[in-house]
Amino acid sequence: MKQVEDIISEVAGADVLPIVKALKNKKNISEFKIALELKEEVNTVRNKLYRLYNSNLVTFIRKKDKIKGWYIYYWTFNDKRIESLEIELKKKRRERLKERLKREKDSHFFMCGSQCIRVDFEQATNFEFKCPECGELMHQEDNQLMIIDIEKEIDQLDSDLKITP
Repeated sequence: MKQVEDIISEVAGADVLPIVKALKNKKNISEFKIALELKEEVNTVRNKLYRLYNSNLVTFIRKKDKIKGWYIYYWTFNDKRIESLEIELKKKRRERLKERLKREKDSHFFMCGSQCIRVDFEQATNFEFKCPECGELMHQEDNQLMIIDIEKEIDQLDSDLKITP
């Protein structure tokens, strides 16, 4: 369940989790009922539901209220979407890591002894190799461990996604 919550939080925000819990194992729940249960404004609940809808984590049907004449939306959590969403997120993370790995391998980075800020060579020259935060002299950083960590994470994602390098 923690993994599911992490995925939902990443795509729609952690504040939608109470709505997901309210919808769990139920079908076609009125947004008014959800708002009442969570003690929130209907517009706030709608906003959160739309964020979930944008990631296809909820579906809805709408019915016209015969008395008032407006539409009422009834929502259902789409738990089958979690697995494909997790794969999408891993693929995006993998691409970002590959870009970062390229930057780490292709650039030289500099830091002061206090590690206030990390800058590339061009920025370091602009600062005359003095930390803009503390004024201390900046030295070239050895980023080999960071490169190894990024490569390990990419390998793990490749394994999870069953990608052969």
